[in-house]
Amino acid sequence: MQPGATLDETTAAIRRLIGNVERVIAGNAPGVEAAAVCLFAGGNLLLEGVPGVGKTMLARSLARSIGGTFRRVQATPDLLPSDVTGISVYDQERREFRFVAGPIFANIVLVDEINRTTPRTQSALLEPMEERQVTVEGVPHALPDPFMLVATQNPVEYHGTYPLPEGELDRFAMTVSLYPPSLKDAQEIVHRQLLGHPIESLEPVLGADEVVAHQAAVRRVHIDALVIEYAVRLVEATRAHADVALGASQRAVLSLTRSAQALAAARGRTYVLPDDVKALAPAALAHRLVVSAQRRAGNPAAGRVVVDQILSEVPVPLGLAATA
Repeated sequence: MQPGATLDETTAAIRRLIGNVERVIAGNAPGVEAAAVCLFAGGNLLLEGVPGVGKTMLARSLARSIGGTFRRVQATPDLLPSDVTGISVYDQERREFRFVAGPIFANIVLVDEINRTTPRTQSALLEPMEERQVTVEGVPHALPDPFMLVATQNPVEYHGTYPLPEGELDRFAMTVSLYPPSLKDAQEIVHRQLLGHPIESLEPVLGADEVVAHQAAVRRVHIDALVIEYAVRLVEATRAHADVALGASQRAVLSLTRSAQALAAARGRTYVLPDDVKALAPAALAHRLVVSAQRRAGNPAAGRVVVDQILSEVPVPLGLAATA
């Protein structure tokens, strides 16, 4: 590891974050870990799940845990791009235009029910998701660092929804599903909230500037050429699959490998294993696939089924742990 945050410090930071968030989110440990991995990999996150499973709370908990700013945007059909990005207004005293920042200017931004807003407004999210900036009237405005967009999505068959375009889906590093809690976890949640919601007493365990340092450290986790080749082969297999009309992009390879580096760091390793890539592939690739209508009919998880099939067919490189 290069100077800066050490691997041990980064591993400890990720684990502290996960433990802190789980004080609020019970019964969804895999989802919490995936969200933390996404944050430290510098990605954006798409959350799926029925109402009431904690999607909003997860985003708020992440923001509180890093001492960062949090903004929520409720997506509706009448939401305008300027409602998200901000607008230039004329200042009569100064006799000049000044930029009034929109809610996108925060460390963690939640876009709730993102597919309930129009394609015009959805397109306003493309630049901040990819370039970490917003351009208004030709003037670029940098977003805070770190920045993470967390969106929730309703099933497209619900009334009043707009399917997300492929370019927008491709900018989400991962899609994570949250599930209703088990009986035991449901009881635990009730007990936690008898006197108040735990989010109100949640304290930061990291600073926003520390997250930036740990994100840089994650990028230095060793990833062998054979592991990179494995990730590339998985993505190429999505493009060649008979049931896929549009496969995953080159951006998907970068996102998958960076997320695998963060997962390796979370588990205390200085190197990425093929199993890290394999574990993250469904969440990193399935939402990016345009599956044929015949395969998709009656199966909303068709993309994940395709990825699972590809994972069973593409050979996994072996013997890397001893040499990494």
